[in-house]
Amino acid sequence: MASKAIYSVVAVAGIALASGAAWWYQNKPRQGVTGEAAPMPTAASPGGAGDGGARGGNKAPGVEVAKVEVVKLVDDAQAVGSLRSRQSVMLRPEVSGRITQLNFRDGERVRKGQLLVQFDDQLPLAQVKQSKAELSIAAANHKRNQDLVAQNFISQRSVDESAANLEVAQAKLALAEATANRLKIIAPFHGMTGIRLVNPGDYLKDGADIVNVEDLDAMFVDFRLPERYQSKLKRGQRTVVDLDALPGRKFTALIQAIDPLIDANGRSVSIRACIDNRQMHLRPGMFARVTTVFGERDEAMVIPEEAILPQGARAFVIKVIDGPDSDSKVTQRVEVKVGLRRPGRVEITDGLRQGDVVVTAGQQRIQRDGTVVRPIDVARGGADVAAGGQGAGQGSGQAPRAAASSPAAGSGPATVVASASGKAAPAAGGKSATKAAGQEPGGPNPCIADVADAGPGQPAQPGATGTPRDTPASKPARPVSLPT
Repeated sequence: MASKAIYSVVAVAGIALASGAAWWYQNKPRQGVTGEAAPMPTAASPGGAGDGGARGGNKAPGVEVAKVEVVKLVDDAQAVGSLRSRQSVMLRPEVSGRITQLNFRDGERVRKGQLLVQFDDQLPLAQVKQSKAELSIAAANHKRNQDLVAQNFISQRSVDESAANLEVAQAKLALAEATANRLKIIAPFHGMTGIRLVNPGDYLKDGADIVNVEDLDAMFVDFRLPERYQSKLKRGQRTVVDLDALPGRKFTALIQAIDPLIDANGRSVSIRACIDNRQMHLRPGMFARVTTVFGERDEAMVIPEEAILPQGARAFVIKVIDGPDSDSKVTQRVEVKVGLRRPGRVEITDGLRQGDVVVTAGQQRIQRDGTVVRPIDVARGGADVAAGGQGAGQGSGQAPRAAASSPAAGSGPATVVASASGKAAPAAGGKSATKAAGQEPGGPNPCIADVADAGPGQPAQPGATGTPRDTPASKPARPVSLPT
């Protein structure tokens, strides 16, 4: 029992000794090379914790900044759609019969009213001859009865019966001719035939497919836009169409029709635009990317979108202005109104002026207005903004050149270059597109003729006044006849 008590006392004493040694080691005064104790840091010393240690001192925090720039913005909306022929029809017979003639070739142009398909019409033509003979007899009888009634040889009833017989004969002749005409299929409009699905000698039932006819002089592009754009859409408005099948080419289309009914499922409005296609570059069914232009702003002020500090329904930015000293910069929180948005950029409609400097990164280091900061212009390779000549008031003369010539002025070429191309798009989709394809076509634009009744204040846009050449209708092919 005595040995156990001794062991317990020794253990407690060892633990106490070890704890005291550890406390002394952690709190002993630090000595330099010469053995003198180093002074403890204080809040007033340069290396104190109050100023961030030896790294900071009295140095202002660095923030990334950017200048308000003036660029050209296009108010537009993008959508996808498909191309359709202005007129398209699948020719089908109304009655059953055997084909005797095909007066067209696959893929050739046909004229309106041109006979395309002839069915066997021997029996209907015989009925027409019979009806004509009956009509001739009925007319002669009616003429004879009129002469006899004038001499009081017959009654008026006989004349009335002969007149009725004459009308019946005329109706039979019209019926026989209509039956014979139904065995002929003619082109309903000027267009181009597709690939025929029948041959001479085939027996077809009514409603069977023969060949499709497409009017390709003008193409329709059908697309949809969200309902919030319906108040901006008008007939005759310009749109720019890009096709994956024709990369690098732009075509100008004019809005022809706007569906008055909003789709309740997708909350979108259906739109149909017209493209001049007399050079036959486009085909129905092509996939199209449509950019509808609502307006252009030549002097829009933009800033990087990361400079916006949203607070509820309001938006703020931190502007860098000149401080009390000539070489110092301080911050100022400003409320702004936001306009159009582009990838990486935001338009400012109120609250800033051209050349103002705003903070784009490091806002968390700024606690209140008037904080002294060290601006860093990342567009200039991270160099500090020099005091004096490079302040907020010095950038107004350089912003337009930076926006026009330097890709670093925005988030990428798509923000400025693509938007600026919206105004040049009519030239790319109008006459320049036709010139690139070959000779300059002539004749009126079919799309402009279709929207000529758009009303005052909605004229057809000048970008779609291309004049592709008129392609004359091909001569009908030699009929392929079968012996009967």
